Amino acid sequence: MSMKCIRVPKHSGEEIRKHLISSGLLNTAGKIRTDDDSILIPVLTDEFDGYDVIDADLEPTEQRETDYRNIVNIPDDLKHLLPNSYDVIGDIAIVRFPDELILYASSIGDALLRTQSSLRAVMIDLGVKGELRVREIRMIAGSGSSETEHKEFGVTMMVDPSKAYFNPRLSTERMRIASLVKDNEIVIDMFAGVAPFPLVIAKHSKPSVIYSVDLNKDAFDMMQRNIKLNRASNIIPMCGDSGKIIKGLRSADRIIMNLPQTSEMFLSDALSNLRNGGTVHLHKIMERSSSDETASKLVAEMKEKGHNIHIQRMAELKTYSPTMSVYVLDIVKE
Repeated sequence: MSMKCIRVPKHSGEEIRKHLISSGLLNTAGKIRTDDDSILIPVLTDEFDGYDVIDADLEPTEQRETDYRNIVNIPDDLKHLLPNSYDVIGDIAIVRFPDELILYASSIGDALLRTQSSLRAVMIDLGVKGELRVREIRMIAGSGSSETEHKEFGVTMMVDPSKAYFNPRLSTERMRIASLVKDNEIVIDMFAGVAPFPLVIAKHSKPSVIYSVDLNKDAFDMMQRNIKLNRASNIIPMCGDSGKIIKGLRSADRIIMNLPQTSEMFLSDALSNLRNGGTVHLHKIMERSSSDETASKLVAEMKEKGHNIHIQRMAELKTYSPTMSVYVLDIVKE
């Protein structure tokens, strides 16, 4: 049976499959097939994260329901409120839905468990709280704790989203950054969490050192565990205020700033510790209608503070609200 597929490296297959599932783009009518050092994954889209979509012959699968919305036990007049995507971290799903569906939370969780055999538990996301960006989550179906083992691009991480911020949807961005790191670079991740960016970089490139900094003690503890788990000896974990810590570190070739709500407050500190020609990867929430104007203002503000920069690349990472998105800005110091 001929189907649309994407060809991905074997080591990335499981991560991409989960990403397709959470995005509602996996075509479950066909079986995933190995093809030399790659695998072919059937999709329901003409484009996915830069992968070429090709036609390939795949064996059909036995049809089983994979869309939880088709079996969930809630009133029909509320089904249009069901989310069509959710986060998958390891073997737990984290889902957000409006208040009108709170009474049916357990039914939604049960439906997800019945349609996704890889899940152990389903949590409701009640929002990111406080300075440390910790999610408030509550289990609505399944068993066990909120700690889970998450894998992406050959890296294994222990993650507890109730204690430390982690976004599985940034996996492609983490790999993009890793592919840019040149041999012997000095890299600083100012808001590292459990260290997903440093771990993927250490796995797929050869920096001299990666300073992995976070203010959250729980994140720091998991960061240390993950560094040992992946034998990433060139990652140096640090706990504390990155705005202060960075001033005592060596000048960097590359700085990652994944704190979209407030990253720009620390941009001047980052640029002060960046070599000429170095790059800051800044995550920032912006109105989509005025993103170019906002980026231009940021360049002007930094110039006033004595930093000559230009934005080499700006890309939308994810939707934040009906009118706003999280963007990444690759900022080069001149």
